[in-house]
Amino acid sequence: MLDKIKVAAQYCFPQHGLSRLVGKLAQAEAGKLSHWIIKKFINHYQVDMNDAVHSEANAYPSFNAFFTRPLKPGTRPIVEGDNKLAHPVDGAVSQLGPIQHGQLIQAKGHDYSARELLGGNKALAEEFSDGDFATIYLAPKDYHRIHMPCKGKLRKMVYVPGQLFSVNPLTAANVPNLFARNERVVAIFDTEFGPMAMVLVGATIVASIETIWSGTVTPPGGKQVFTWDYQDQEINLDKGAEMGRFKLGSTVVMLFAKDAIEFEQSLAPTVTTVMGTHFASKAE
Repeated sequence: MLDKIKVAAQYCFPQHGLSRLVGKLAQAEAGKLSHWIIKKFINHYQVDMNDAVHSEANAYPSFNAFFTRPLKPGTRPIVEGDNKLAHPVDGAVSQLGPIQHGQLIQAKGHDYSARELLGGNKALAEEFSDGDFATIYLAPKDYHRIHMPCKGKLRKMVYVPGQLFSVNPLTAANVPNLFARNERVVAIFDTEFGPMAMVLVGATIVASIETIWSGTVTPPGGKQVFTWDYQDQEINLDKGAEMGRFKLGSTVVMLFAKDAIEFEQSLAPTVTTVMGTHFASKAE
């Protein structure tokens, strides 16, 4: 009953208004108050600060600075080999598997369309027809910078407006079409493995989605799909390079073309992911 109430409540409260308000508060450099909030957050979510460049809460002028904290060099070695892809984030696998009839698994009993996820672009969705996908959930305790699974050239970015439901496992199991109805930023790369989509999904209290080539994409949000083309620009990112970040936790959905990759054998829902470790290999 409590779980049903938690899910139902998300339909009622002002998702965008609340998230943007929290975003302003998280950005504020409030001195001792910011440090107190950061310490409470670390204790409540049992955040491991040992890998952070600065392990003390007092080192961060704002909550956002803490939440998007960088890691010490070398703490996330990137898997070697041109035929191997690296995990893009610290998190946990939500779902992964084949894209069947243009549909991706969200949770038991819930599928959603690749075309909707990518902003309604039919031609773009067809590039991933019968391919593979992986969805990784970033919990509040996780490192929230997003890195490249492989070397890639940025071709396109799409902003897709939407709602801001939570993306935690409970909500994913109970809100139909969740990842294709939440606000999101889609980045399309051309890689040695074929086309790759990295979809950064917004969520309740996620105050901002950023990419390294454009800065803050949202907020402000909008009511229409907006597309940026980069085909005439040389925006190339190496494997393991940072490509974006969330200010508060969310989800990354990755799409690959047919017969392009094979996931690392141990991957399955709920398995913990560590950025830089072996994620998938080029298909034989």
